[in-house]
Amino acid sequence: MMIKVTTTPPETFGGDLVVYGVFAQDKKTPRCQSTVRKLVRSLWKKKKFRADKGETLILYPDLMAEKDRPVRAGALMLIGMGTLERDRDGQREQLRLCGGTIASQARAAGAHKVLVTVPETGDLSAADTGEALSEGIVLGNYRFDRYQTNKEKKKKNRPVKSFLLAVSKSAGSVRRGSRRGENAALAACRARDMANEPGNVWTPARFAAYGRSLARKHRHLKCRVLDRQAMKKLGMGGILAVNQGSETPPALVIVEYMVDRKKPTLMLVGKGLTFDSGGVSIKPAAGMEEMKYDMCGGAAVLAAMEAVAREKPRGLNVVALVPSTDNMAGGGALKPGDIITHYGGKTSEIINTDAEGRLILADALAYGIDRYRPEAVVDLATLTGAVIIGLGHHRTGLLANDDRLAKRLIAAGNQCGEPFWRLPLGPEYSRQIESEIADIKNTGGRPAGTCTAAAYLQEFVGDTPWAHCDIAGTAWNFTEKSYVPKGPSGIGVRSLVTLIRQWRPLTGEQPGKS
Repeated sequence: MMIKVTTTPPETFGGDLVVYGVFAQDKKTPRCQSTVRKLVRSLWKKKKFRADKGETLILYPDLMAEKDRPVRAGALMLIGMGTLERDRDGQREQLRLCGGTIASQARAAGAHKVLVTVPETGDLSAADTGEALSEGIVLGNYRFDRYQTNKEKKKKNRPVKSFLLAVSKSAGSVRRGSRRGENAALAACRARDMANEPGNVWTPARFAAYGRSLARKHRHLKCRVLDRQAMKKLGMGGILAVNQGSETPPALVIVEYMVDRKKPTLMLVGKGLTFDSGGVSIKPAAGMEEMKYDMCGGAAVLAAMEAVAREKPRGLNVVALVPSTDNMAGGGALKPGDIITHYGGKTSEIINTDAEGRLILADALAYGIDRYRPEAVVDLATLTGAVIIGLGHHRTGLLANDDRLAKRLIAAGNQCGEPFWRLPLGPEYSRQIESEIADIKNTGGRPAGTCTAAAYLQEFVGDTPWAHCDIAGTAWNFTEKSYVPKGPSGIGVRSLVTLIRQWRPLTGEQPGKS
């Protein structure tokens, strides 16, 4: 798919479809571009089009009297954007939703070449407008049909090949913003691709192969993969324990973007559990097929590194670690009551083998912090069902030991339409995971399950500023939006990319601990 910016007047466009976004105004004619103002006013007065959010109307100029035709294209689509939001993040989301609707409606209409007139919000810059609109278009145009063999069905749902963004001024700024929006959205789509793959295809070896392919494609990236033997030598008892019941070897995939060792390093860690049966503490059969999505955190951090490689930030090193295995109940599987030793020597009593994500993340966090000495760490994981009970599928749970980092993530999420909700950490939650026979235990019972899972990870980060993002409720079945498909959402990728783009040293802010 391709997005280009053009100054060609929309009324002269001769392609398949031309699109106009229209803002509703309370008891007034909706606000739109002059080319279609007369048409919109007529439709509004006849109550045929109100410009409500997500409302669409497709018209065919060939069926109009020649003097009334506003455009030459094969079809004209009006998209309602609702009343203009008051804040900038709300306006960005309006544009993304508009872009998602454009993509889905254009695909349904069988359009191949689409021209979109870029709406003006008044508050956003031309670059921000182009970025948000392009994000929505790319995300909304997404399809995953690799395993469908019906050619007619695939043809009917084929993504649109070409979009043009039409502007009358600031073309350069819109083009720069559009490129940024495409970078982030394409990375999110790549994370969706990984998650959509079945567990018998997307294995730890595939994570490793993807990391290596990134390094081959982008000279600024390096990839290292630690295998089972290396993990044994390093004492990574968490990853090895989860992998005990599996025939598939584990992998710790590390992708580095290093500009200067003297610059600060941001470390990203993503849970790469390629299938989770629950192990000996086996999950119920109903819905278990969704456990192929338990690697969405790993997918998010590697996809974010692809965007980093394209944009090449100058003042920041970024390192991504993906501990990867599946969790099966083979004859040698980890058992409740077993005790394991993590990287660094901390021991853990296993209460429930389905609380496995924290075991593999703990080794990656401890090892990564020890090796890279990062200024800050962010981990993403489909970690607990408890976060879905608390927040549903609408917000990612955020827990952090540093207020500065938490605020930055929340701001990035709001800007991207990927909202976070901060949950507490504290000694009361750490007490719930104290063990009588080991240093800690891997569950603290049902109460505050999301908080005690984070408390387990907190044992392995020391004083390093750290934020944990529990994406179990948002990695799939995320809030229904025009640019979010059913299934995996690619959540977290765009928030991480935004965080990296806006990074400034934490040392420049008043420290805050929670």
